[in-house]
Amino acid sequence: MIEGKNQLSQLGVDTRMNRIFACFSALLLTCCAAAAQNFDSAAPGPTAPAGASSGATSTQTTAVAQFQKIEDSWADAVNRRDQYGLELVLSPLFVDVSATGDVTTRNQQVAQAITVDDKTLYLTQKVVTVRMLGDIAVANGTYTLHHKVNTTQVDDKGVFTHVFERVHGGWACINSQRTLLRQDSSVKQKKQSAASASEPFHIPFFSKSDKSDQ
Repeated sequence: MIEGKNQLSQLGVDTRMNRIFACFSALLLTCCAAAAQNFDSAAPGPTAPAGASSGATSTQTTAVAQFQKIEDSWADAVNRRDQYGLELVLSPLFVDVSATGDVTTRNQQVAQAITVDDKTLYLTQKVVTVRMLGDIAVANGTYTLHHKVNTTQVDDKGVFTHVFERVHGGWACINSQRTLLRQDSSVKQKKQSAASASEPFHIPFFSKSDKSDQ
């Protein structure tokens, strides 16, 4: 009888141990599944390639607008003969290559602006594209310079490339290159070619000496 009771008691202990082990195993599996799920949700997804976001276009538009304000300040300082305004836009390292090939520094540009005798001089600049290269920005655009040559009023139209450097949270131009567009000569050539094409027969003018030679 005692031996039978001992066997039953041992059987009850084994049953309880199995139940505890089964519960512990189920709890461990649940915790592992929850941890795996949290890890998956926290893991970063694939990174989109640079320039693929829709914000690239808006960033470029913002850059053009930003540098247009700088170009407007530059032109306004030239038009008003404002020394301080020019010094804010142009870097002390500024080098300018004009459309005629003249190379000048910032001090020379400021001196020319405040001592110019031409009161009709007026500059406008329009930014077309901007390339951001870290702390360097390259702005390309068009310009029109209204000024007087002798007694004639002329408008020089061309394109420019301005290189800016980030300085103390702002931008200062360190290099300027301008190229003049010769539009008038091309228009004259087109008119002359159109006039000659409209005349099926061209009669040259002969002088008396030419006739006598013939």
